[in-house]
Amino acid sequence: MAAVLSSEHFDSLLLLLKAPSKDAVRDVCVQSHRGTNRRLEETTAETMNVSTAQAAQLLHSLHLLSHHVLFHHLGSAEQILSLFPDSFHSSLKNLITKILLENSPTWRTEALRDQISLPRLKELDWRVDMVTGSDSVGRMSVPTCLVQIKMEDSCPSAGSEPVSTVTVELSRESVDTMLDGLGRIRDQLSVVAAK
Repeated sequence: MAAVLSSEHFDSLLLLLKAPSKDAVRDVCVQSHRGTNRRLEETTAETMNVSTAQAAQLLHSLHLLSHHVLFHHLGSAEQILSLFPDSFHSSLKNLITKILLENSPTWRTEALRDQISLPRLKELDWRVDMVTGSDSVGRMSVPTCLVQIKMEDSCPSAGSEPVSTVTVELSRESVDTMLDGLGRIRDQLSVVAAK
């Protein structure tokens, strides 16, 4: 996932010394995390007074650095500072580290939220109904359980709703089987949690 950071990447980061302010450095670092595009490259080139190719390399290097920090769970200044070469500009190194530490929790939350996963249970509702029917022999009444499950899909396909609803009708035997299975799942989760 996270690419190895080379000396060329750190050389590109030195272009941040041309930034007009610390806020400009912060903006470029934050914007580069999501990836680069032509507009961002042009804006960065204009802000830093460098060529578009240099801006693209700078953005790529910042993107790799921020993803490296997240991928390897680097949560302290010492861990991030150890990534930089010894000869790297001291003040710039400290500023980049500070920006990465400030934004890492937000980026981590976004990454978790945006990851592809199975749908999540949003709501569960149930009721017991009596289903009546008749046949040639006589009238009968059978209790059934209607279970309505609302699920939230973290990655809905184009045009579909993020929340879907499924309603199932269960007989008494089906409910018994389901409860028995859920009981076994609960017991296994308890054993795993106790380890």
